[in-house]
Order: sequence, then structure tokens, then C-alpha cells
Amino acid sequence: MSADLVVSRARADEAPIIANLMQFYIHDFSELWFDREVEGELGPDGRFSDYPLLETYWSDPSREPWLFRLGGLPVGFALVNDVAHSETPVDRAVAEFFVVRKHRRRGVGQAAAHALFGTAWGVWEAAVVRRNIGALAFWRTAAASYPGVRDIVEEDHRDGLWDGAVLRFRVG
Repeated sequence: MSADLVVSRARADEAPIIANLMQFYIHDFSELWFDREVEGELGPDGRFSDYPLLETYWSDPSREPWLFRLGGLPVGFALVNDVAHSETPVDRAVAEFFVVRKHRRRGVGQAAAHALFGTAWGVWEAAVVRRNIGALAFWRTAAASYPGVRDIVEEDHRDGLWDGAVLRFRVG
């Protein structure tokens, strides 16, 4: 199944696709925000709030929007930038990563992550919020199984910058 996966930079005219997929992403995250008053609540129109700064992924050269497709249809996305979740600089950071539920646990996510890693050498980071234990297991496996990844470091952060795991590794 993942052999048919196409991972490509999203064009500006594809921004609405990522915005639509972001609704499912936020829905999935909302179960982790059960103790927050604002995050994860639907607006009066029945939609989650728009993702802040999404439009900057098409105007800021340090930000990259990616779409994942199977059979030409969207199955996920990634937002990649250079913003570290700790004081250690990185070349690329996975800000958001999403695969629709139908295609999870079938190799699509790992193939998409590996395709992303292949786009840029250097120090990568994947930060995972404390409650998202499934995502932490995913990123550990995705990084460790990519050929050429080395210097994998996992740190636990509970500070003003981040609350959760930060995985850092070198690609290339």
C-alpha cells in the first residue's frame, strides 16, 4: 500500500486540502485536550478554529507544506519548519503530521515520514505532546528505521517551550 504513496510539496492552490484535513487532525487531538477550556472546542459553525499561521507555509521559505496521496486522493499532510521545541537548533522540525485513520497502521505514515526525511539532510526534530503516546512510538520507529539516521536523542521536556518528548536525529 505505501508503495503507491506520493509525498509532494503542497502548492498554494492545494492549501484548502490541508485546511480540510486539519479539521480531522484537530478532531483527533481534541481528545488530548479534555482538561482545556478553549482548545478542541467546535465553533458555532460546527468547525474547529483554523490552524494559526497555516498560510505562512506558502509564503515563508523556512516552512514547507506537504501532502500525502494514495491513488491520487489525499490521505494526510505534514507541516515542516525550522522551529525547535528546545534551545538546541535544528534544520527541520515536523510541526504537524497527520494520516487519516483509514490508512494508519498500514505503513503509510512511516513511508511518508521517510519521504520527508529524504528531502533534507541535517538535524531533524519531532516533538510529541506528553499525552500522545501513540505518536511517540511512531516517531521512535520512523526515525530508527530510516537508513542513514544517526545520533538519535530523546529528551523529556516540561518547560515553557514544550511539555513532552523531543526526538532529535541527524539525517544524512
